[in-house]
Amino acid sequence: MSRIGKKPVSVPNGVTASVDGQTVSVKGPKGELAFVVNDEVLVKMEDDGVVVTPVDESKDARSKWGMSRTMIQNIMQGVSQGFERKLEINGVGYRAAMQGKNLQLSLGYSHDVVYQTPEGIAIACPKPTEIVVTGIDKQRVGQVAAEIREFRSPEPYKGKGVKYAEERIVRKEGKKK
Repeated sequence: MSRIGKKPVSVPNGVTASVDGQTVSVKGPKGELAFVVNDEVLVKMEDDGVVVTPVDESKDARSKWGMSRTMIQNIMQGVSQGFERKLEINGVGYRAAMQGKNLQLSLGYSHDVVYQTPEGIAIACPKPTEIVVTGIDKQRVGQVAAEIREFRSPEPYKGKGVKYAEERIVRKEGKKK
């Protein structure tokens, strides 16, 4: 039994949710999102929120039960609060700046890296060594943060590169004389 799947997804204040067949549509102050649930799972709207149940007791249905509930929870949180991912830049001369809607990164290459901000995502640089990615879709926010980090991943000897704010780089010892 899925412990996560058993709990109903409560609808926050200021958010309207509707279930139409296998599609869950959510509208809130930050925007609107929809999620199409797999056919192995049943979704219905009740008084205490959106309830997700498996069609039968097959392994496939039970494995998609908790995931579907979590996806619905994520779209509820996205339209009410939103998601954000923070990145830090370490290294001499490494910095980031916003150039209109594009993010300009100086990461030690012979040229600056220019990253175009996708639709529905906001990127900010409060400091030259800090990047904040925000949006309502958790998957897209994480994907954009991963793409920015990929331009110069942190290396293990000096820790130079772009890393997540909560990430801890395991450092290696340099070569001995």
